Amino acid sequence: MRGLIPERFIEELLTRVDIVEVIERRVPLKKAGREWTACCPFHNERSPSFYVSPSKQFYHCFGCGAHGSALKFLMEYERLEFPDAVEELAKTVGLSVPREGGQQAPREDRSDSYALLDEAAGWYQQQLGKDNEAQAYCRQRGLDPDIIARFRIGWAPAGFDGLSRAIGRQQARRLELLNETGMLGSDEQGRRYDRFRQRLMFPIMDRRGRVIAFGGRLTGSEQGPKYLNSPETPLFHKGRELFALWQVKQANPRLERVVVVEGYMDVIAMHQAGLPIAVATLGTATTPEHTELLFRATADVVFCFDGDRAGRAAAWKALESTLPRLRDGRQAFFLFLPDGEDPDSLIRKEGRDGFEQRIRQAMPLSDYLFGELARDVDTSSLDGRARLAERARPLLARLPDGAFRDLMADELERRSGARSQFNADPGPAPRPRVEAQRTLVRSVIALLLAQPEVASELQPPYAFAQLQLRGIGLLLELLQLARDRPGVHAALLIEHFAERPEYEALQRLMTVTLVGEPEAQRQELHDALGRLEHQAHLQRRHELQARLGSLDEAEKEELRRLLPLREQLRGYADA
Repeated sequence: MRGLIPERFIEELLTRVDIVEVIERRVPLKKAGREWTACCPFHNERSPSFYVSPSKQFYHCFGCGAHGSALKFLMEYERLEFPDAVEELAKTVGLSVPREGGQQAPREDRSDSYALLDEAAGWYQQQLGKDNEAQAYCRQRGLDPDIIARFRIGWAPAGFDGLSRAIGRQQARRLELLNETGMLGSDEQGRRYDRFRQRLMFPIMDRRGRVIAFGGRLTGSEQGPKYLNSPETPLFHKGRELFALWQVKQANPRLERVVVVEGYMDVIAMHQAGLPIAVATLGTATTPEHTELLFRATADVVFCFDGDRAGRAAAWKALESTLPRLRDGRQAFFLFLPDGEDPDSLIRKEGRDGFEQRIRQAMPLSDYLFGELARDVDTSSLDGRARLAERARPLLARLPDGAFRDLMADELERRSGARSQFNADPGPAPRPRVEAQRTLVRSVIALLLAQPEVASELQPPYAFAQLQLRGIGLLLELLQLARDRPGVHAALLIEHFAERPEYEALQRLMTVTLVGEPEAQRQELHDALGRLEHQAHLQRRHELQARLGSLDEAEKEELRRLLPLREQLRGYADA
């Protein structure tokens, strides 16, 4: 359901946005005649089968069948719900999304939860200014006012209910929202208390800059874990979010690389040093969702870990999550720090330039993978090389098909002498391509979607309107829509049917004519319309001939006009 967003606004939005610009911000496109192409972002492939049409404002992959408008692309690529995709697109063209009443059931509204968490972040910020201990810790860590403001760093004071009293205001609904968003805990007796106490507070933001959770860090010798994160909530899933990705994107319109570090303070130290390219996972190992999120932001990802056993275990987890997403053009690197050091301490010692040099010298994934696999293997022996090959094959099989996978197979052969024979990890099966049966009416609809301006050249009533063929009603509706909206493009025509059963069928028909010469398609449409008109004449002639004995004079004259020329001449001769 589309919730309460007016249909007229969606039409205006799709009229203003350019699908090529929307997709090119996320997927590198190349010009191919009138269209743009790329390797499909929704499945692994070697050669481009993903096409974007600027004239039709529509994309289609001829490999896996993915297709749709700019809105559909955002929903699939960014994993957004429809209202969120609308808001994301609207922001790019400076529009505000209106809401309206109606009989439609709105989607679950989380705006109160977002607003409450934003209010909580503001309250924590106020408390930081009031607490000498917290301010002393910030000075000790070298945090300047700008970085504190940029990350909205705050302080959760001691006490069991400071936030509850300030934000909950003893109102049942607000207290319930605080509980739902993970800001409260409860004891064995069911009594609720503030989850975060005596901690430096770091708001966690989603891709739209909204506060969705918090991380809290102890600053002294207090009891408890050094870092405490919000629990999983309807707004926050730690395996799908990265701390500071919002700030990174704000600071880097054209992001060349991202560095993944382990702690909040490491992230902030890098940003403050003039390296606003650092993010961190949120108390969990790197997940496949994390790596996909990273590679959507940039082509180069550097994983930065401590060089101890725990750091290397975390790095290996990151490698396993990264392998299936290393399509051609993407690169992963691994940077291991000296014992007892972290990014924060190294930047203090070596400065920005020194740490940046370490990033540039990070180990490529290929070297790290083969180095780890050969760590306890004697590659000078036949048995050792065989062991290396057996360890590597299942990992290399997870790489997407492409040049990098081929080169990794060559490298394994060079190191082990064994030629790799493996199949790429198939991942989710690509969606089957369902070709609609191409009846004449379907062909006309597909061609009309390609050339909607032709509708203005046709004058109703249409001779084929009375044809008893499936799809005629839909064709007539499309013609009227196209006439009522001069200059409308195909994606907008289709979007009109988004809440109707015909939507998917129209999207499939759109893919039939996505690529092609406009003049040739225009002529083909006129020819197909001529055939429809001929069918309408045949149908009417058969109807009249079936009632030959009861026709009035007007119907007899109509029948004479519909008869082939030789039969008309025979009729005049008989007369």
